[in-house]
Formats: sequence, C-alpha cells, structure tokens
Amino acid sequence: MVLRGARQVGKTWLVRQLAKELDLRLIEINFERASTEVTGIFRTKDPLAVVRALELMVGHKVEPSRSLLFLDEIQAMPEVLANLRWFAEELPQLPVIAAGSLLDFVLANHAFSMPVGRIAYFHLEPMSFEEFLQAVGEEELLKEIVQWTPGTPLPDVAHARLSECYRDFMIVGGMPKVVQCWVARRSLLECAELQQSLLGTYRDDFSKYSRRLPVERIGRVMESIPRMLGQTFKYSRVAAGERSTAIRESLELLCRARLATRVQAITGMGIPLGGDIRERVFKVIFLDSGLVCAALGLTLQRVSDLAGLVLVNEGGLAEQSVGQVLRASLPHFAERSLHFWSSDQKGAASEVDYLVQHGTRVIPVEVKAGTTGTLKSLHHFMAIRRLDLAVRVNADRPSVASINVKTTEGVPVQYRLISIPFYLASQLHRLLD
Repeated sequence: MVLRGARQVGKTWLVRQLAKELDLRLIEINFERASTEVTGIFRTKDPLAVVRALELMVGHKVEPSRSLLFLDEIQAMPEVLANLRWFAEELPQLPVIAAGSLLDFVLANHAFSMPVGRIAYFHLEPMSFEEFLQAVGEEELLKEIVQWTPGTPLPDVAHARLSECYRDFMIVGGMPKVVQCWVARRSLLECAELQQSLLGTYRDDFSKYSRRLPVERIGRVMESIPRMLGQTFKYSRVAAGERSTAIRESLELLCRARLATRVQAITGMGIPLGGDIRERVFKVIFLDSGLVCAALGLTLQRVSDLAGLVLVNEGGLAEQSVGQVLRASLPHFAERSLHFWSSDQKGAASEVDYLVQHGTRVIPVEVKAGTTGTLKSLHHFMAIRRLDLAVRVNADRPSVASINVKTTEGVPVQYRLISIPFYLASQLHRLLD
C-alpha cells in the first residue's frame, strides 16, 4: 500500500495506530533520516535478504505475518517503489506500507518501472466534518447527519447546533494537530499559531519541490490562492511582471505537493467528467479551509455565525469548503480532480460551481453563500444539458423542491432541486442514492 497526501495530514500516525490496533510489530524506516547503511538494505531486489538485514538492524526475529514494514518519506529513495513488486510476489505475508509527503513529484517524473497491479494507492485528505464531530464529542449530532434523508424533518435545535459546529470546523479545519489543539484547549489563538506554523512548514518545503524555481515565487502563488477562491485563477493577479509560464510551473508544484487542487472548467456534456476540459479556464482551492482562514486572518471573534463566514471573499470560502468535501468524497484510489461548468459563449458569465459524477449521471452542485441567492446559471445549465436533478449547498435548512421556471432566454426548464446545508455536503452521494 502507498499512502499519498500532503504533509501533516496524519499518514505516519495512521500507520503506527494500525500496527498498534492489529498487534503487529512495527518496523519503521524514514528514508529522509536513515543512514546510508540503512538505506543500503533496500537496494537489493531480494525481499528475504532485506528481512535478514532488518533483523540484524532491529536485533530481533522478523516474523512476516506478525510484522508491518513501514517505509516513510519514500520519495527520498524512489527506486524502492519499484522493488515493492518483489515483496508482493515473493513475500506476500509481510504487509508493507509506503508513504511520502512529496511522493507525487517522484511519481510524475519517475524513470523506473512501477509495479502495476501490485501496489494499492490510498489518498489521504484532512479530517472530514464527520471526523471533526467525533473528535469534539458530538456523537448525537453525527447521528443526525448520517441518518437524515431528503423529505424528512430535521429538528431546529439540530440545525442550529450543526451550523455552529460547521462554522468551527471551517475555521479550525481538518489538520489533525489543529483539531487536537481545538479539542484540548478550545483556543482559536493557539489553533491559529499551529496553522501559521503549518503554513511555514510548507514554505520551508519549497526548496525541496524544485531547484529551478525561486522559493519566493512559489510562496507568492500559495498566498494568492486564498485571495482568488471562487474566481477563475488568473496568473496576472499573482504578481505583476511575472511570466505566466513561471506562475503555472509554481502552481503545478503546489498541486503535486497536494497543497492546492485545480477545479477545471468543462462543458459537462457527459461522463466521464474531464473528457471535455477547457484547459485555460480553472479555479484553485487550497488543502484545508482552516489554513485558508489562517491565511486570511479570520477568527471566531470576528465572524460569529456560519452565514457570515461563508460570505467571506464573496463566497469563495464557501466554495473552498464544499470543494474540499467533494475532493475527499472521491474513491481512495482516484486522482484528486474537481470540475465546474463555465459557459464558453462570448459575453456570457454563466457558471455552475461544481459538477460531480454520481453513477452514470452528471450532477451540478451550486454553492450559495448565506441562505438565499439566484439560480440563473443553474437554470441555464439544466436547460441546455436537459438534466433533471441538481443540488444546492447553502446555510439554510435542507429541502427538496420541484423547479419549473424559464431561463433568462425564455427557455422552459423543469428539474428537482435538493438543497442541503453545508454540514450535509459530505453526505451528498448517500443523499443522491
């Protein structure tokens, strides 16, 4: 198994916890810190020879079926990835997990043969809202959202409490250390200090991303993402006088580091999504809403309710939050890709915030800051694509409605609209079922 994800999302902790829960003896190798003697153990293609060398290193017998070999920061020695096939074929009783925060740089440019069919990839995201509720001890609220179905009432007190918790979640975010701090101290100041520390760690990593690109430029691109949330990403708005190709390269590095995700414009003609990309038109969301809030300088004292919070950056923070949820809802093995619809007609400004694939259907998802907002673009999209089901995410109570209107061009359109509050966005596919 290969765990992929940004730095500090909890990859190492999860592997250690897995070994503890399954009562497996953990053999952990960190290739960024290991000596040449240790890394030299893995240059052979013989798994049995590796195990014998590990026994000498750890000073005890390695029993494959009762052990777990964990290869951390494997991007520092990428050729070991190719050797994993021999473990799968010749020593399958020994579970092996590899992880690396900058692993995608290696996978994008590797010059060795990957063991196709012998490696399972798992993408790890920051904690979800459901996991956040578990962490803060709100088990009853968690039951409400995992059991709610369209058309059934949701108690007023549950809606109010869930909205409060989601406001906290958007500002605290899903980075495990920050959530742990919030659970223990309930201090937004201490959480903000941790978030700024994480952002600093990512900046310190920039020199590892590429020897060719200036660290300052990558930093400027990262800082521009919170400012442009919900808007088409324009290279010219990052830094005056910088070449667009240079900005594009820096953004690509941030995407490979899992700090940023492109939301690509498509025509939405059908599935699979992404088959009709408009390459030059895209938005960008960040790794975590809490880190975005830290970058924007938001605090619970300044923003007292969810409705006010999602209006930040003209609703850009709301799009960040929903995009983060949709990204996490993708299958664990799938690449992290998101899409939206934008009219390709000159002079037209219509767009739908996200398009998702549910089975064989394309489902448009419109994000509205607050509890109200017009749906002109959604009506237009539903009319030209002749779809019959759409989703709206906002701060209001959940509802299901039959829409029967005319577009601004006078075209009649009919469809069902499922409106869900932000705290139910992660339940989207279950609700569509």
